[in-house]
Amino acid sequence: MSSNHRYLGGFGSHHETEAVAGALPVGRNSPQQPAFGLYAEQFSETAFTAPRAQNRRSWLYRLRPSAMHGEFRRIDDGLVRTAPAGEGGVTPNRLRWMPLAMPEAPVDFVDGLATLAAGGDARMGAGVAMHVYRANRSMAGRVFQDNDGELLFIPQQGGIELFTELGRLAVAPGEIALVPRGVKFRVTLGDGPASGYLAENYGAPLRLPELGPLGANGLASPRDFLAPAAAFEDLDAPCEVVAKAGGHLWSARYAHSPLDVVAWHGTSYPVKYDLARFNTMNTVSFDHPDPSIFTVLTSPSDTPGTANADFVIFPPRWMVAEDTFRPPYFHRNVMSEFMGLVKGAYDAKQGGFVPGGASLHNVMTAHGPDVASHQGATAAKLEPKYLDATLAFMVESRHPFEPTAFALATPALDPGYDAAWDGFPKAKVPR
Repeated sequence: MSSNHRYLGGFGSHHETEAVAGALPVGRNSPQQPAFGLYAEQFSETAFTAPRAQNRRSWLYRLRPSAMHGEFRRIDDGLVRTAPAGEGGVTPNRLRWMPLAMPEAPVDFVDGLATLAAGGDARMGAGVAMHVYRANRSMAGRVFQDNDGELLFIPQQGGIELFTELGRLAVAPGEIALVPRGVKFRVTLGDGPASGYLAENYGAPLRLPELGPLGANGLASPRDFLAPAAAFEDLDAPCEVVAKAGGHLWSARYAHSPLDVVAWHGTSYPVKYDLARFNTMNTVSFDHPDPSIFTVLTSPSDTPGTANADFVIFPPRWMVAEDTFRPPYFHRNVMSEFMGLVKGAYDAKQGGFVPGGASLHNVMTAHGPDVASHQGATAAKLEPKYLDATLAFMVESRHPFEPTAFALATPALDPGYDAAWDGFPKAKVPR
């Protein structure tokens, strides 16, 4: 475990850390005179009156008040869009994208962001957007904050480090990182260019799903989520802060680095998680389980059992079942499904869905295995099989996704995706 990370007592539980001994107050959150002349700030990710179990807030002790800055001004949004996007409209068509090419010009995380689809309404605090990030240089002299939603990083190629207000998190493919709404951060690269997926959740903060009949164990364990140890930047030099607010990008010039939190404690903070630690549940009798059994994190809505957004993975796992069809079945779903592939192959697609690519199946759009996958699964010998070297994910939402104009115009869009379901022979039913 890196020295920059600490084990939590549980995802969303109270945590505390200080970069300088004595910086955290004892007994008071906002003492009259904080140690070293630090400034106390309460950071609230949820409403003040949210139930205790869901309430997320932290006390930050920093070199300067975060209010110490000038005016934000609108800048070009680039390829970033926010729901309702109002460009491509909600479509019943199945869409699939090949990986987007890394730009030839130097781009950092902010400049390399591109939105593929967005659903719901960010201003109403509902829905989710799916972006891809591509960067061939580290952010320098600038930081980013998203006031519209929390950000779920899903790296696909190349490691990154998130230097956040609350500390640093190193994140590699096969891991995820979650940055709360409004937290400032800088993205720096490892050994080379980096790309991946970015889910922007406008709704309730993501949390671990209830386990229900599974009991006390299974899926993601709270103890496997890591939080950053406090680390701060004491830098009196100009810094650009790019903020996403109201669906647009804004910029302000600070005279100092805003990554200056010396100590913090509370229940709202960035986290990282190694997806290899997910304890997969699966069938041992018949029928492929619904994908909800693979949920890592969920953002609930006001309708019980119907998520604003679910983050679901399909990791390496054993397939053991009786006389049944093992890959995902043909289905139409009241939830919209955006999928991506981190590595390997997805067991319901024989070709076309490749690492770094993506697919979108909107509300009630029919989809399922392609012809080759179906034929292989129906003829396969039913013995225990281990699906290895694969990692796919899905962000599922009650809100239909609107593909952006960029997503519909990019050469990465697969014009022949519907052909994946061509050639199924008609069933021979006696008359």
